[in-house]
Amino acid sequence: MSIEVENLNVYIKGSHILKNINLTLPEKKITCIIGPSGCGKSTLLKTLNRLIDSVENVKIDGKVLVDGQDIISSNGYEVTELRRKIGLVNQRPCPLPMSIYANVAYGCRINNMYRGRKLKRVVLENLENVGLLEEVRDRLRSPAVRLSIGQQQRLCLARSLAVEPEYILADEATSALDPISGKKVEDLFVSLKDKYSIVMVTHTLRQAVRIADYVVFMYLGEIIEEGSAEQIFNNPQKELTKNYLSGAFS
Repeated sequence: MSIEVENLNVYIKGSHILKNINLTLPEKKITCIIGPSGCGKSTLLKTLNRLIDSVENVKIDGKVLVDGQDIISSNGYEVTELRRKIGLVNQRPCPLPMSIYANVAYGCRINNMYRGRKLKRVVLENLENVGLLEEVRDRLRSPAVRLSIGQQQRLCLARSLAVEPEYILADEATSALDPISGKKVEDLFVSLKDKYSIVMVTHTLRQAVRIADYVVFMYLGEIIEEGSAEQIFNNPQKELTKNYLSGAFS
């Protein structure tokens, strides 16, 4: 599955948020989108799976091509299927008001993917994949909201993985977590990139240095520079990138 962005412009309530974005996301790698607050990182992420549709007074020009099909202009594109393929993990975990088990099973059920023993196996496998199964094995029927924040974030990731996405979008997925929980989520992303393409918005440069394969630097709604993590962090080409990485502004 490939995602390409062509000449993308997003306006919200008349403000020009994303400006002429052109980007091809690498597959089976961790792409970190970096830049100061308010530069359009989260807006770009939400445009990739059409969650931007829920924003009032939004106007979009340009293309987002998923396997060659434009998901912006195509009226016949199935948004539910798109969001199954391109899952989003938010900054703050949002477990559904139901049990731990039902949270992970939810997407499979509404998409009519699995039932019975197969569904149970998928739930347990994905709890295991995010390192949560041993912590919750004896309370799968307990409310998910009783989990710690770090556990809730891993649960939400398990819920996304259960529907077999191809891309995982993470909008500052570790910023609300304590350092230990955050490190667990980082390690999960690194372990998952052999199977999934991961696009992560982060405000923490140290995090991007630790886990990124590819880096996109944004400023005031534009992509200033992009490239491999090694190139961006060790040999940036743009003066603005150099200034941001040196801490001249944040």
